[in-house]
Amino acid sequence: MAVKLIADSGSTKTEWCLLDGKKKLMVSTQGISPYFLNTEQISSILQKELLPKLKKKLPDEIFFYGTGCSNPDNVKMVKQAVKLVFPNTPVQVDHDLMGAAKALCGHEKGVACILGTGSNSCFYNGKKIVKNSPGLGYVLGDEGSGTYLGKKVIQYYLYNTFDPDLMDRFNAKFNTNTLEILDAVYKKPLPNRYLAGFASFLAENRGHFMIENIIEDGFNDFFFNHVYKYRESWTMPINFVGSVAYGFRDVLADMCNTYELQLGKVLKDPMEGLIQFHK
Repeated sequence: MAVKLIADSGSTKTEWCLLDGKKKLMVSTQGISPYFLNTEQISSILQKELLPKLKKKLPDEIFFYGTGCSNPDNVKMVKQAVKLVFPNTPVQVDHDLMGAAKALCGHEKGVACILGTGSNSCFYNGKKIVKNSPGLGYVLGDEGSGTYLGKKVIQYYLYNTFDPDLMDRFNAKFNTNTLEILDAVYKKPLPNRYLAGFASFLAENRGHFMIENIIEDGFNDFFFNHVYKYRESWTMPINFVGSVAYGFRDVLADMCNTYELQLGKVLKDPMEGLIQFHK
């Protein structure tokens, strides 16, 4: 039986699974986004963070599902980077949205949504994605994502919108200031990861009306710009994957109930579903 290496790559982290029959070896590396990293940087991550953990076991096939890989140039770049490390192994590179669809829907039809560091959605016909919202990235889109919600947290802090209690909690947790935040967002690399880091503040302060408003507003923006664009969402379950979806699955359930939509699976990450798909 062929040994398969499956990758689920977001902007923040990449989960790998070396699948050898019933044996699974799970490995984590930093996120691989071709929008922020070049070929050499990606291959360097694979050499330093992945290869040593595979314990000299090499795959016969590689299936890489990654953020930014709907762009053909990015697919080519990722493929080249992987080939530098695994020169003799066939590599299939696809969008993280296809990975989410396969993990959530398998070979069935369904609406698949990602709510992680970034966000995206599609209608999947059991074989391929037939409709999807444009993935506009963290500047123009990513509604409901960790980056989107983290940006709202920072806005509430910088505009002094939080009440004194939340301001104190924010300062105690992050110990930062306006200059540091602006420097990280506008001058330093990977600002989307930086922004998403503030979304944890929401999870830790559930129950406060300002916190609940930020989460609900973010998810409303996602439903309006993504879910509602598919007629199929009225007749089929809406499936979600990602740390934000999983962490706030109660809000998703309430929202689907309010809008009379059917909530399907909510997974923290797609890996288990991808393992089932590729077995």
